[in-house]
Amino acid sequence: MIANPVAGRGAAAGLIQQARARFAEIGIRDLLITKRAGDEEILVNGAIARGVRSFIVLGGDGTCSRVANAILVSGVECIVAVMPTGTGNDFAKTLGVQRASLEDIATLVATGPPCPIDVGFADGRYFLNSCGFGFDASVLEASNHVRLLKGDAVYIYSALRQLFSYRGIDVSATGAPGVKRSRMLMVTVSNGRFLGGAFKVAPYASVLDGKLDACFFGDSNVVERVKLFVGAMRGTHLGMRSVSAASVQHLSLTFKSNPLMEIDGELRRATSSTVELTCVPRALSVIAAPGALA
Repeated sequence: MIANPVAGRGAAAGLIQQARARFAEIGIRDLLITKRAGDEEILVNGAIARGVRSFIVLGGDGTCSRVANAILVSGVECIVAVMPTGTGNDFAKTLGVQRASLEDIATLVATGPPCPIDVGFADGRYFLNSCGFGFDASVLEASNHVRLLKGDAVYIYSALRQLFSYRGIDVSATGAPGVKRSRMLMVTVSNGRFLGGAFKVAPYASVLDGKLDACFFGDSNVVERVKLFVGAMRGTHLGMRSVSAASVQHLSLTFKSNPLMEIDGELRRATSSTVELTCVPRALSVIAAPGALA
């Protein structure tokens, strides 16, 4: 088990010892605790070198993503299960375990067969759930400064604050038919359906179809932005005039300069003004709730 005690704004810390005791009952006694972002790679590589092939992640989307990235870079086949303790827990929603108790997760780990799922690859890094540009990245950046809220409320509050002031981005796309260079509010490229906890930004996405779901939100006036906000929460935005969507195996996005990007709930600056995104089919084996991935 790899645990991030600061996940969920510190909520994870209180569950670590309970999880340690419960998983020990089913023979899992190796507990590794991160001290800072980036420790996951060191811990995963060390565990794999000792022969470990199964990982339980106690943390949020960022912890899950870094563990998965380390596994995929290693080239060694491993299984990943998730005990969600993050803020948005988007990947846990995909696995159907966002509300699962410690007992539920332990039962799944002990009995559930693994299922291989697709992952995304963008700017030299694998991702599990989503990669976003523009408004998405700006909201995530703003959410890092919200202190009094927790869970989905953090992203909803941050999005509302940005909704009327964000200026949009200039971007062109290769690989998405009909999408021309224009000023856009946001571009999201999703493997899973959810983004920021509360938003169903890719309502038809599947981690089993070998494709990523790209969504292009054209910049618009305040009234249209509000409609987009509400539509994205309900998953009904794809029918709006300012929104274009495409299911892609590969996509190239070009910006005026290296863009700020959100990748599995974490911010990074792209290494180039052109970002290549690719779906890697059935690359990672996971433990999911029955029927969640169907």
